[in-house]
Amino acid sequence: MHWLQAVERLRRDREAGVLVTLIEVRGHAPRRAGAKMVVGAEQVWDTVGGGNLEATVVERAREMLAAGARDPEQLELGLSDKAPSRHGQQCCGGEVTVLLEPLRVVPAVAVFGVGHVGLELARILARHDVELHLVDSRAAQVSDERLAVLADATAQVHVHHSPVPELVLGQVPRGTHVLIMTHDHAEDAALCDVALRCAHLGSIGLIGSPAKWSRFRGRLLEEGHGEADLARITTPIGSPGITGKDPATIAVSVAAELVRVFEADRASSGVRR
Repeated sequence: MHWLQAVERLRRDREAGVLVTLIEVRGHAPRRAGAKMVVGAEQVWDTVGGGNLEATVVERAREMLAAGARDPEQLELGLSDKAPSRHGQQCCGGEVTVLLEPLRVVPAVAVFGVGHVGLELARILARHDVELHLVDSRAAQVSDERLAVLADATAQVHVHHSPVPELVLGQVPRGTHVLIMTHDHAEDAALCDVALRCAHLGSIGLIGSPAKWSRFRGRLLEEGHGEADLARITTPIGSPGITGKDPATIAVSVAAELVRVFEADRASSGVRR
């Protein structure tokens, strides 16, 4: 598999990896500068030259993965019979510099309800390297014309028009942070119910007032959810330090709280995200 396909595969499967690039060659080496490979926890894709060079790089890359390394690093390796070797001699005669770059497992966010707040939130999140799922039961809310403002997104944006949006909860990646802000309280309640039955999700946030949550609590308890289940839902969502009722302010508030959640995930996982 080509290294670029491997990077895409790791991102799709939400697995960490290390991108290895041969950035400088002095003398003779098996590959020219620019050669790349990808190292995962179990597999290696493409090559930077084989032999002791590659074995040393793979070993170091997996040490970085195990340690949750966040920063890139360089290795300088000699390829002569006099160079230190742990994996057999490689007598090409040259020297190389190799760059090892950790590949992030990026956060995933699913916004259920792309109304005024949802669209403003999508515009903020689209500027970041995240997997962004936009879900709405109304086709017009997720039309190409309406979402044209996300055309230059850094995020990978996945659009779901689903008459039964709860079904999308089973399709989003493991660890996805869910934000429920649809136009319909009944739809919000159904999403809360199904989200609590999905063990693979990350945080669950619900937009609304304390009175709304009080009603939802009673309904969810009747559906068989316990207090520990209900504790998974945060409402109202958003940073308490940011106030205001207009969609842009609410979106900024929710995005600020999400960044805090991302940082907490990164700190607790030990894997770069």
